[in-house]
Amino acid sequence: MPKLLTVSDEIVESLWTERVAERFGSVDLVLAAGDLPFDYLDFLASALDRPLVFVPGNHDADLSAYSRRRGMWFASGFPARYPGPRGAVNADGRVVEVAGLRIAGLGGSIRYNEGPNQWTERQQSRRAARLVRAARGRPVDVLLTHSPPLGVGDRDDPPHRGFACLHTVVERLRPSVLVHGHIHPYGQPVPDRSMGETRVLNTVGYRILDVP
Repeated sequence: MPKLLTVSDEIVESLWTERVAERFGSVDLVLAAGDLPFDYLDFLASALDRPLVFVPGNHDADLSAYSRRRGMWFASGFPARYPGPRGAVNADGRVVEVAGLRIAGLGGSIRYNEGPNQWTERQQSRRAARLVRAARGRPVDVLLTHSPPLGVGDRDDPPHRGFACLHTVVERLRPSVLVHGHIHPYGQPVPDRSMGETRVLNTVGYRILDVP
C-alpha cells in the first residue's frame, strides 16, 4: 500500500528543514494540490528523494505554455526557463503513472478574477471531459485537484466554490481518493468526505495518506 505525503496552500515550516527525511522518509510519493512556492516543492522532492506530482493552484504561475523536448524547456516554440518545480510531474489535465499509482490531475479554481489557472464551470467541464478520455476507460487510484467538487468541502463565497464537473469525473474514473486543496481550514477540523466509494480529502498544510 503506497504511502503519500500530500501538501497544498500553506507552508509547513517543519517540512522545510533537513529533518523532513527523518520524519517522512518512508513515503513513496509526494502529491501537491497547488498554491505552494515551487522552491518548497523542489526542496521536498530533493530532501525526501521521492517523485513529486502536482497540479497548479489559482495563485501559481501559468505553466500551460511550457513543454519539454530533447531535455530542454520551450515556451511558444522558443527555449525558455521553466518556472515550475524541477523534476516534478505536472498532472494537470493528464493521467500519469508514478510510484505504482494511476493519478489523474485537474488544477485551478473557479474563475473569480483575471488571474491564472482560473476556469469557468464550462471551461473546466471541457478540461474534465478531456481528462476522462485520457483515462481510456480505466479507473485511477488518485484524483488530484486544486479545488474540491461543488458541495463537497467547498465554500459559498465565489472564489472558493467547487466545480460541479468533478462529480462526473469521480463517477467515470472511480478514484480511491480525491485529494484537493484551496479551502483553508483556519485551525478548524476538516473531516474527510465521501463521494460513493471515493474518499475526499482536504490537504491544506499536509497529510499522510495510504492509498489502497
